[in-house]
Amino acid sequence: MVVQSALSEYLSISFSEDKEIAYLEFYQRDEGFACSVEELGVFLQRNKVLYGVQWDIVQRFADHPEEYISGKVPIALGKAPVNGTDGQILLTFTKDDNDHRPMEKEDGKVDFKELIRLSNVRKGQLIATLIPPEPGQPGMSVTGDPIPCKAGKAAHFKVGKNVLLNDDGTLMYAAIDGLISYTDKGKINVFPVYEVQGDVDYNTGNIDFVGTVVIRGNVLSGFTVKSEGDIRVSGGVEGAELFAKGSIEINGGIIGYNKGLVSAGTNVKVSFIQDGNVTAAEDIIVSQSIMHSNIRAGKNVLCNGSKGLIVGGTVQAGEKVVARTIGNTMSTATAIEVGVLPELRNEINDLRQQLRLLLDNADKTKKALYLLNQLAINGSLPPDKVALRIKLNATQQSQQREEAHIKERILEIERMLEDTDSARVEVVKTIYGGSKIVIGRYTRFIKDTAERVTFYYSEGDIYMAPNV
Repeated sequence: MVVQSALSEYLSISFSEDKEIAYLEFYQRDEGFACSVEELGVFLQRNKVLYGVQWDIVQRFADHPEEYISGKVPIALGKAPVNGTDGQILLTFTKDDNDHRPMEKEDGKVDFKELIRLSNVRKGQLIATLIPPEPGQPGMSVTGDPIPCKAGKAAHFKVGKNVLLNDDGTLMYAAIDGLISYTDKGKINVFPVYEVQGDVDYNTGNIDFVGTVVIRGNVLSGFTVKSEGDIRVSGGVEGAELFAKGSIEINGGIIGYNKGLVSAGTNVKVSFIQDGNVTAAEDIIVSQSIMHSNIRAGKNVLCNGSKGLIVGGTVQAGEKVVARTIGNTMSTATAIEVGVLPELRNEINDLRQQLRLLLDNADKTKKALYLLNQLAINGSLPPDKVALRIKLNATQQSQQREEAHIKERILEIERMLEDTDSARVEVVKTIYGGSKIVIGRYTRFIKDTAERVTFYYSEGDIYMAPNV
């Protein structure tokens, strides 16, 4: 047995640079070396090994020191520090504005016109949360000294335009409806305008935005632009669908190819419309021409610019249509309808069609029921026809109720069609034969060319008067 005071003559202690590990080794070899666990424990303490002693290794060393004659053994292990985690900003939207992946539908098919990219938000919507940093935990060296840890760094909101923070600055909200966008130094903004620097095509995909959309090019055929604000198009629109709760302004024209739709919650302003479908809750203003199109305005259709031509198709307005020229020398059929909301005029046409179909079906039901009733009176109604007779009676009653409802609604709309005192069709220059003027429920076919006239309704007829 080696006495305690002599252990230092045979053994040495060394440390790792960060003092997380203590090593025990022989620096003088002696095959007769022996010591107890207690003696090694005291030796470690005297050499400042105070934490993380591996007592199982101490026991093995004391029992079989010959195994450790060569090399050094870790005799104590400290505890490594755990650095804190940095605070972060958790976004409620996708930050990548360059995400141009086509949208995959439920059936697995890919729609290349629907691209996943716009970060629309509503006023008051939560757009980011500030996550605080975690402090971390200090470590412990084998000498019993604490090892400092790095604290997590706090994150900070970079506040841009049209965003608000809560009282403690941990939540960010949108102050307006709009599009989330990043500007200099990572500021988060909400902008009310989404701008496309070029055409709406497969590069942009369809657009659905809560603010105003500005398109610096054209809207190509088959694409859709939706806006809860206004839509501004520097170029033209080709067989596309545009829906705005505000106004729509198209510097170029609309070539609809008899498909697509341009629909505004207020006004539509455009240079020309050809083979198009255009609706507006208020006015439709066309500077050049409307050709072979279906036009519906809640208030006025104004086509009285330098060309101001309406030819072909149907133009409907709740109040007034003003055009420089209506029709052409070839007597192309051109219908101008004013004096009632286009929705009501189209509704009454649909109702009349429904009524005709209903009356046809009701007549068939009546005839079938008559035959069954005759069989019942004669006592020769087969048992399998009893249920059919009951079903036809119920069908007849349902048809009668539906007929009464449709007739009541038609009568209601017809009363509205009578209220056409302010309705006008103003012809600044010429209206040609082949044109048709409809005011309320009354129609006038134009046979001969007329110059500078206004059409209006009075006392059951449509009159034509020279412009003042």
